[in-house]
Amino acid sequence: MGAFMNALVLTGPSEFQYDTQFPEPQAGPGEVLVQVRACGICGSDIHGMDGRSGRRQMPIVMGHEAAGEILAVGEGVEDWAPGQRVTFDSTEYCGECEECQQGYVNLCSNRKVLGVSPGTYRRHGCFAEKIALPTRILYPIPDELSYEKAAFAEPVSIALHAVNLADGLELGDAFVAEDEAEESSCCEEAECQGCEEGGEEFTGGTAVVVGAGLIGLLVVQALKARGWERVIAVDLDERRLELAKQLGAEAAFNAKQEGLVEQLRELCGGDGADASFEVVGAGAPLDLAIRCVRKGGTVVLVGNLQPNTPFPLQEVVTRQLTLRGSCSCAGEYPEAIRRISDGSIQVEPLLSAVAPLAEGAGWFERLYRNDEGLMKVVLVP
Repeated sequence: MGAFMNALVLTGPSEFQYDTQFPEPQAGPGEVLVQVRACGICGSDIHGMDGRSGRRQMPIVMGHEAAGEILAVGEGVEDWAPGQRVTFDSTEYCGECEECQQGYVNLCSNRKVLGVSPGTYRRHGCFAEKIALPTRILYPIPDELSYEKAAFAEPVSIALHAVNLADGLELGDAFVAEDEAEESSCCEEAECQGCEEGGEEFTGGTAVVVGAGLIGLLVVQALKARGWERVIAVDLDERRLELAKQLGAEAAFNAKQEGLVEQLRELCGGDGADASFEVVGAGAPLDLAIRCVRKGGTVVLVGNLQPNTPFPLQEVVTRQLTLRGSCSCAGEYPEAIRRISDGSIQVEPLLSAVAPLAEGAGWFERLYRNDEGLMKVVLVP
């Protein structure tokens, strides 16, 4: 008879059951069994819990922003051991398809996202005591980094990936940079971060971040950490705009402000920003993100709320803009962990609450109502 564990199961639209008899996973060949110590509630979980997205078909254990401790290792695992503290990619990629071989692990043909059930697969996630994971998606975390902060590695990686695209890096380059960093010899200067960054020097000009939710605020910080000179935030929530300024935005504007496009263009040199980031996934924010960049500028699309939106085609064509979709992350985890650890990207101001997993249903309801200004809630099994 198999062992059981506690898990928070989405059993119906916006309905949860705290199941104390959920089957416990086992570490198969090439896998480890991880004791989940912290798991953040993602915005995609909130948007998916009522069934409208089609990516949380019930029953499903959600959760993909997590960290924990290795409990056991499966057959053939040599580089990991029980007791190690880890975080892990939210995408379980195969490592063998053409996309994976080129470093495009976020576009893996056989990928499964932890805690997601779109119909073609069901992959239970981390709102549970334990989870079995392939070693290829694991990353060690330092002893001084709390599990609650380490659970932010996934959203921070998403923000860094988006900034990579605006910096001109191609998909998969973060994996190349990581490999080169491991193989190169450091200059050993105390101020040097070149080897940790894979030898890349990231600099930029002006950027507008449309949407100051959790990912948007992390994009603001990622831009500043990478050396972008001027970052401007736009949102409808005044509290979030104030937080954006505290975290590095030079200016912050309410999206309802009249003449906003002209004001943003003027503030960014007259023609517009070098790049913009749409971090909502809706028509009006997309329109603003496109119109506020200069001729030849770049618009990075991060938000994924709506499947279809209106599109200002002539603005894109006549100003010869580059639009880049940004999907998940592809090798940014080591940098994310380092930046969370050294404080160059702050996550503590974004952590609204840490609560027991058994109380998860109530926190999901509060986040769904969205009337308290909550940012990130982390559940602890």
